[in-house]
Amino acid sequence: MSDPDPISLLFGGMQKLGPGDNAHTLHVLRLLPRQDFRVIVDAGCGSGRQTLVLARALSTLVHAVDSYQPFLNELVRHAEEAQIGELVRTHCMDMKDIPGAFSGIDLLWSEGAAYNIGFANALSVWAPVIAPGGFAVVSELSWLKREDAPVTVRDFFRAGYPDMRSVQENAELVTRAGFKLLATHTLPRESWVEGYYDVLASRAKALLDHAAPSVREFAVETIKEIEVFEQSKDSYGYVFFLLERAQQGAPADGPASRARR
Repeated sequence: MSDPDPISLLFGGMQKLGPGDNAHTLHVLRLLPRQDFRVIVDAGCGSGRQTLVLARALSTLVHAVDSYQPFLNELVRHAEEAQIGELVRTHCMDMKDIPGAFSGIDLLWSEGAAYNIGFANALSVWAPVIAPGGFAVVSELSWLKREDAPVTVRDFFRAGYPDMRSVQENAELVTRAGFKLLATHTLPRESWVEGYYDVLASRAKALLDHAAPSVREFAVETIKEIEVFEQSKDSYGYVFFLLERAQQGAPADGPASRARR
């Protein structure tokens, strides 16, 4: 008998696999200066909550990329149920391999997933296959008030995500990668809790006594993550970076707007 899959046990069937919601996805989408795109890629789509929002709002095929097939299966089912199956095409692959599968991307979208290959690395890997004048919308876990973060919070991320940077530091990475920063948008606290942590907490607690050690460990890690968030004093958050690919031969400009909450 194969070992149980901790990811499926904890996240299976959840609409949200991370902070965010449909309203904020739509809000960020509408901040882009245009709404017509030929090639759209959702990198690290998970079960595709935001994929469905993009497909429905833009009425354009969205290529959904994720390395975990069970999530893609859920996305296909949800797209069919929503009667927009023809607008979603799934690809089971690593996000870092997107340049080998796509070119001339008009809109690359990635909510809460770029950290898997590193924010700076993701920008440099994806930039060459985004069409000049095309857009990338990437959300990244960022320090909002690093100096105010409790010691327990800083210690947690020093071990779990040592490369986490401030919004300004990430903005500098954006321009170095050949993008113009159009705007930023920070998810509010409730986007972490409603439909995500409030669901995940009870699921994780129910798995603390699971027979499989890997499942128990995953549950403990999840509960710790939620406890850190509760202690965070809003010192960190998910920030959307709205980016425009620099035209060929033109340098990327600096930030066009300041980070907003």
